[in-house]
Amino acid sequence: MRTPKVSLIGAGPGDPDLLTLKAVRALAEADVVLVDDLVNREILSHAPQARVVEVGKRGGCKSTPQHFINHMMIALAQRGKHVARLKGGDPFLFGRGGEEMLALRAAGIEVDIIPGITSGTAVPASIGIPVTHREYTHGVTFVTGHTRNDMSPNWRALVDSGTTLVIYMGLKHLPEIVSSLLDAGLAKDTPAAVIQQGTLPQQQQVVTHVANLPLAVKQYGIVSPALIVVGEVAGLAHLNQLAVHQRIAA
Repeated sequence: MRTPKVSLIGAGPGDPDLLTLKAVRALAEADVVLVDDLVNREILSHAPQARVVEVGKRGGCKSTPQHFINHMMIALAQRGKHVARLKGGDPFLFGRGGEEMLALRAAGIEVDIIPGITSGTAVPASIGIPVTHREYTHGVTFVTGHTRNDMSPNWRALVDSGTTLVIYMGLKHLPEIVSSLLDAGLAKDTPAAVIQQGTLPQQQQVVTHVANLPLAVKQYGIVSPALIVVGEVAGLAHLNQLAVHQRIAA
């Protein structure tokens, strides 16, 4: 029997061409692939011999319990299967990859971590937004708008940091997030963007001032999955997106 092994693989932001070569090789060797809901199904073509198990997880929706996923990975690996756990973006950035790694290690399972391109940088880049730029900001902060216990981030500390804010899983609570940012002292005319289905052909986005963001999202029918970007760098979006900005801001 082979040594028990699980590969925690980042599938990237959506575009299958952004998958890493190491991920492609691991998928080709896999006996079983446990795949998340947001993973582009074209990526599964790299695992033609593997059994595919859907363990969809999407913020705010009914999903496979994490303890069940952990148990399944351990059980399959202990039977000698090479398991690929395929997760959107990067498994260690709001992907619960750390939880899964610890569960596997506790069971004595070898874990291979294969990072993926995170949507936090790739999706803004798809419309020309660099999340860092030395003339606009000294850093970037990744934060989730959806937490297990519904606790809110310290928005005042985030505003005071002066960094670009990239907010995952925040669309459902966008009005509350914007209100909290403004209450914390963020200028109403700070550029901001919401990008839906980033890097995919069906991608849509709005770019406007942060105070206008909830109205703009409603006006243009933006839905999840979507990423929120707040900061001066959002004003660097492509010119065609700035046209959207001007229409909304007017």
